[in-house]
Amino acid sequence: MKYAIIADIHANLEAFEAVLKDSKEQNCTDYVCLGDVVGYNANPKECLDIVRDMGMPCVKGNHDEYCSMEGELGGFNPHAAQAVNWTRGQLSDEDRKWLRDLRYLRLVYKFTIVHATLDGPARWGYVFDKLAAAASFTYQNTSVCFFGHTHVPVAFIRDSGLRGGFYSRVKIEPGKKYFINVGSVGQSRDGVAKATYATYDMDEGVVELRRLDYDMETTQKKILAAGLPERLAERLSFGR
Repeated sequence: MKYAIIADIHANLEAFEAVLKDSKEQNCTDYVCLGDVVGYNANPKECLDIVRDMGMPCVKGNHDEYCSMEGELGGFNPHAAQAVNWTRGQLSDEDRKWLRDLRYLRLVYKFTIVHATLDGPARWGYVFDKLAAAASFTYQNTSVCFFGHTHVPVAFIRDSGLRGGFYSRVKIEPGKKYFINVGSVGQSRDGVAKATYATYDMDEGVVELRRLDYDMETTQKKILAAGLPERLAERLSFGR
């Protein structure tokens, strides 16, 4: 059994399609989504339909939550808030209900998926360092948990101590716990301007990070044509 672990698609259809193509070439048999299907980019409906039609287990991200409801957007920067308000107008009542009904946390086979943190999954905290990861490990009941939200791929490992950092490949070993961020499909923020996801080969016990080129120019043109902030198109080129 080999999973494609997908996070933070953010309505980037071209990046998502590149990931799905690559995952098939990598012989992935199953898929999970770590949330933030929508937000920022110009194809929220199309990306949501793919996730839903594929029946992949999915948890709720903060953009999924805010795009599925009405009301003020406290804490959002102006560009993100404009994208949320635009996205709300692109989704049907059924789409918004699907997003609202997503759970914050799910057990999938023998591993856990969450968008942000295990200690407060609905508070949208960010895990960049060992201190923040330690709080989630306290609530982790499986050997492996995958998370998103930061758009930065990093793996934390707890055995006799706690260590973490960037990775390209992680071997899952008995007796240890792993809290792994798989990066972002649709809006990279670690300086690598590519679509990013991970595979998890459960038979081999290996997590591998995948970096892919995609038709970024088309994504950027769609952002501008939709009247979304120019900054959202520009940042894709820099992976920031």
